[in-house]
Amino acid sequence: MTKGILGKKIGMTQIFTENGDMLAVTVVQASPNVVLQKKTVESDGYEAIQLGFDDEHEARSNKPEKGHAEKANTAPKRFVKEIRDVNLGDYEVGQEVKVDIFKEGDVVDVTGISKGKGFQGSIKRHNQHRGPMSHGSHYHRVSGSMGSITANRVFKGKKLPGRMGGEKVTVQNLEIVKVDTERNLLLIKGNVPGAKKGYLTIKSAVKEAEAK
Repeated sequence: MTKGILGKKIGMTQIFTENGDMLAVTVVQASPNVVLQKKTVESDGYEAIQLGFDDEHEARSNKPEKGHAEKANTAPKRFVKEIRDVNLGDYEVGQEVKVDIFKEGDVVDVTGISKGKGFQGSIKRHNQHRGPMSHGSHYHRVSGSMGSITANRVFKGKKLPGRMGGEKVTVQNLEIVKVDTERNLLLIKGNVPGAKKGYLTIKSAVKEAEAK
């Protein structure tokens, strides 16, 4: 069954293993999540738990959000996500989910919103090749052919310049190096999507068996 928790990216650092190897790790603060709702097949068509993370300022929350949170005896949350494929019997509305659901060596998938990079050209945005930079060449860092003449139009999906980043990204099969239950921290090997203070969803790896 899937395990999951919501957290906030603090930044990156490095730690040393017992044999002296240096590891680059991402520090994720995952203060206790609150189970806001349990969804069942009978009422919703699927099974999931809804987790809330990071209290929202009272002035920023509306009446429906306050009423929804009151059912779990908690304050409205800034970041709310669902975790599917869980054992509903292990959870109750209002229960706290802490970092101790994971242990060192667990493999997880981390989902977040990638850094926004603004309007970028096709070379940076889609990793396309540039043309020759010599004199006389009229093709340097511009997009190439827009398509054949026969269609007389540009087809949908053509890779063109545009806004880059700010998208939902999942990095799979990342290892949890350390679980700090006192400070509610997870140290995850490697980098994860998003900027500092960005919200993350950490779940059991879908391809964990393949990774091992």
